[in-house]
Formats: sequence, C-alpha cells, structure tokens
Amino acid sequence: MTTHHIQADPPPGVDCQCPGLGIRSPTRYHGKVAADRARTSAPLETDDSPRRADRPWHVLREFPDFRKLFTGSSISLLGSSITTVALPLTAVSYLHASPAQMGMLGAVSMLPHLILGLPAGVWVDRMSYRRTLILADFARAPLLGSIPVLAMFGWLQMWQLYVVAVLAGIGGLFEMVAAQSFTPAVVPRSHLLPANSSLALVTATVNTAGSGLGGLLVTLVTAPIAIAADALSFVISGVLKTRIRASGRTDAHTERRRRSLLVEIFHGLRAVFTHPIVRAVTVAATIGALAGQMQNVVLVLYLVRTLGFSSALVGVVIAIAGAAGILGAVLATGVTRRLGHGPAFITGMLVASVAGLVLAAASGALVPAIVVVVIAQSMRGLGPPIYGVNQQTLRQAHIPPALLSRANATWRFLVYGTQVLGAALGGFFGAAAGLRATLVVSSGLMLVGTAVAWASPLRSSGELPPQEPEEATEDSAAA
Repeated sequence: MTTHHIQADPPPGVDCQCPGLGIRSPTRYHGKVAADRARTSAPLETDDSPRRADRPWHVLREFPDFRKLFTGSSISLLGSSITTVALPLTAVSYLHASPAQMGMLGAVSMLPHLILGLPAGVWVDRMSYRRTLILADFARAPLLGSIPVLAMFGWLQMWQLYVVAVLAGIGGLFEMVAAQSFTPAVVPRSHLLPANSSLALVTATVNTAGSGLGGLLVTLVTAPIAIAADALSFVISGVLKTRIRASGRTDAHTERRRRSLLVEIFHGLRAVFTHPIVRAVTVAATIGALAGQMQNVVLVLYLVRTLGFSSALVGVVIAIAGAAGILGAVLATGVTRRLGHGPAFITGMLVASVAGLVLAAASGALVPAIVVVVIAQSMRGLGPPIYGVNQQTLRQAHIPPALLSRANATWRFLVYGTQVLGAALGGFFGAAAGLRATLVVSSGLMLVGTAVAWASPLRSSGELPPQEPEEATEDSAAA
C-alpha cells in the first residue's frame, strides 16, 4: 500500500518537527524564517510568546493539523459519552439483561485492550497514523449504527451488543494508540504540554457533560436510538481527520513490516522499561490505575450504605469530581511550568492518593460528612489531569517516534489490565474488610505508586529533553 509523505512546513518559531514531516534543524531553520512566514499564517514568536504558548487554546490556533485532530476526537468523544449511558440502558431496559449479562457486556469491552493491547502498537506502527485514525472512525460508525437499526425492526439481541462492544473496542484501541503517537508529529515538542492539556480539558468537560446529554437523549428517543448520535459523531470525526495534511508516517514503517511481531513488541516493552523516567511514570501510573479502580467500584456503595447519602446527593458529589477534573486540566500547564514535569506528575499523584484517605475519614452527622466528601472528591478530580497530562507528555518526549506507538500500546495494556484486576480486588476487599478499609488500602497502594515516582529521576526532571534535528532510529533506540 503506497503512502505519500506529506511535507508539513513547521510554523515560525519552532526549531524542528518529526521525521517525515519536513524537519528542519535549528541552524537551518533560522535562515529560512522569512520564507516560512510567507508560506504560513502563524506569527513569529515574540517576547510574550512563551506565556501565550502555555495556554491550551494557543496550540489549536497555531497548528491546523492538531486543530483538526482535536476537533474530530472531541466530537467522537462526545458521541462515545452518550453511548456510555445508552448502551447499558439498551441492555437493561430494552433487552432486559440479567446481572450476569451486564457483567459480560462490561468484560467484553475490555477484551481488546487485554488481548490486542501489545500487538496493536506494532500494527499501528506499520501504518500511517492518519489512515489508522480515519479507518477506526469509519469502521465504528456502522457498527454502532447497526444497534438503532436492529432495534427499530425488533431484531436486536444481547449477543449483538457483545459483538459491537468487542469490535468497537478494537477500533477504540487503535484510535487511542494512533492519536497519542500522532500528536508529537503535528505539534513540536515545546508545545506538547499545552496540546495534551487541551486534550485533557475537553476529555474532562465531555465526560462531565456527556453523561447528562446521554441521559436526556435516552429519555427523548429511547436508549437504542440515542446510540445513533455516536455513529454520526464518528462519521464527522473521520471526515475531519481526512483533512489532516501530515500522514504521521516515518521512513522506518515499510522496513518494520518484515520484522517479527514478537520482536517488535519486545522492542516496545524495552523502550518503556529501560528508560528510567518512562519506567517510573509507567510503574507509578499502573499502580495508580489498579488502586483507583479499587476505589471506583466501592465509591457509590460507600456513599450510600456507609454515609447514608441519597441518590441525588451521590450524583452531586460525583459531579463535583468531574468539575474538579476540568479545573485540573486548566491548571495542568501552569502547575507544570512552575514545578517541572516530573514534580508536577508526583504532585498530581499525591493529591489523588491522599483523596482516598480523606474520603475514608468522612463519618458522623450528614453535614460534616458532606464537607469531607466534597473535599475528597475535589482532590480526586483535581489530581488525575495534572499527572495524566505529564505522563503522556513525558512519554511522547522521551520515546523516539519509531517506538512511540508500541510504547503507548504497552502503557494502555498495563493500565487497562490492572483496572480489571483492581475492580476484582475492590469487590473482594469491600466484601471481606469493609468499604472504608478498602478506601484506606487503595489509597495506600496509590501512595506506593507516588513513592516509586518520588524515588526515581522524575523528582528532578523539570524540563523536556531538547528535540533533536534527526530523531533516533528504531535500531539505535532499541539497542
């Protein structure tokens, strides 16, 4: 399959971009500023440009390819947030699913990450990132669109939801690996932090508002028909991504097709676990994901059965965490510029870790308990965007482009795999030791992850490494 390399001119003020996308070294670049400015609409950097560049929306204005990627991903994310509500309601209210069937539906949606998580990075690496994103969107549109069509004719059955959940999960896996690997190809390293902050901000916002929109659509048009909105969102997203100029394809793609799948998976694992900073981020995030899922599965039970909160009050305190997540995404860039990438990652993890202990301390009368829970939920929402933005930025900056998709796939495999284990452990500890004790144990595990990060070079990792004119090849990076 022939793929054309799109030569995207770097905007003024940027030293260089990734291989295959019109790289210029710093020395060659400054002699061509005038010519670049004549070909682009981006202004030259001024004395206040570092402050402007820290703003998440600045990167959307300056880099058109990232703007199209961001817009398409945001639209599809909004559609997916509707399906998060509508799909289980379709199973429950339309197909009258049993608890066992609902558990199966949740489990099969995780299977792609567990079974295909590692090889997905290799397969994504052998294609153009742009093509992978487009195919993933256009493939999921008819899959999800089949649900309302089958429901309208009375043909929808539970096994069909399982099939859609698995296949759509495969598309989501490939889309996420490609998107996280594509960002450094359309945004220079100096702007990765605000770019990832803008993605975290829209994710937090859509996740907070999308559930309400999903519930409204289910009320208006029924659960199966509401999923049509998600199918439409993938069509729009795919069309927008076809307008991206950069292909996200390096010169090594064709050569790597001849290599063993297991060898390439091993290179990705080695890239993650032999780099001291990336290893620390990955181990800490994996422990945090396991412990966080332990908390998630007992949170509602704790609020209702231990603290006696009403359903309406539970909805409010959960929404508080969502609002705090939006605030955390807004603050992530500023906090990182002040503390440095490594310390900001550690700080975000510490805030999220302590939140569980604060939550476990809630007791007594209703009003004091509400105050404590509000504080805890604010911390649970504020911490993850701060460490999440930095873990992604650090991985993108320290892993060579030739290995990045495999490193991203490795990370997702570990994080999603431990979430499945965390859910099981949360249920086990909740039944055996009690809900409050589970919150304490899970917070202790998160603090262990924070300690791993603190004891690593992350503690003194303030700045990203400079972007080289020629990125390392796969062989040199994996050696």
